[in-house]
Amino acid sequence: MKLRIKFTKSGVMVFIGHLDIMRYFQKAMRRAEIDIAYSQGFNPHQIMSFALPLGVGVYSDGEYLDIEANSVTSSEDMKARLNKVMVEGVTVESVRLLPEGTANAMSVVAAADYIVDFREGHQLKGFDMEGFLKFCAQDSIVVTKQTKKNTREIDLKEYMYRIEEKDGKIYMMIGAGSANNIKPDLIMKAYADSIGEELDELALKVKRLDLYGDTADEEGEHNFVSLEDFGEEFHE
Repeated sequence: MKLRIKFTKSGVMVFIGHLDIMRYFQKAMRRAEIDIAYSQGFNPHQIMSFALPLGVGVYSDGEYLDIEANSVTSSEDMKARLNKVMVEGVTVESVRLLPEGTANAMSVVAAADYIVDFREGHQLKGFDMEGFLKFCAQDSIVVTKQTKKNTREIDLKEYMYRIEEKDGKIYMMIGAGSANNIKPDLIMKAYADSIGEELDELALKVKRLDLYGDTADEEGEHNFVSLEDFGEEFHE
């Protein structure tokens, strides 16, 4: 059985890297007595995969990992058992049963939404919300993106699905996943360049709200669905 676990990251836990988070959850599974399945072979390991690892320093209300389980009790029981062994800064929000044949979270992520704000004392001197929204409304925003292997030009507009302002903060839904992963700081840096400023590496306070898969129709129209909603709650 495949389960999808949604959890949050806050406080000091946002400064813990992905590999340590993975090790932490491996220990948590044992402490919570989750009947997680192990791989075969000489070095068996828990069958577990994360949707889209967070950068260090980024808060989140919607992180996901998928596990294979040999047996289950109920969504609420497994959630309670996991939260009982969680440290401060990590909270399990839900445990859902995925239908047979569902692809793992890592492979289906297509978009993410974020809240973006400036840290105190780090706001761009020339920042103007109306000007920023006009910048984002352009037909094309071509930037140079550095990857592990090379540098390439991309049009950010292809992956900017929604940009809006609420209570003085920037809300954005943008492309995510292995193919079209766009980070908020790439958009903010492009805006800073457009007004002749340099974005401080520590300027932004970013919080990820959720991750989505795209169940596009035959015409290719986007239909973003929260990764949580791919599964269902279950009972004993």
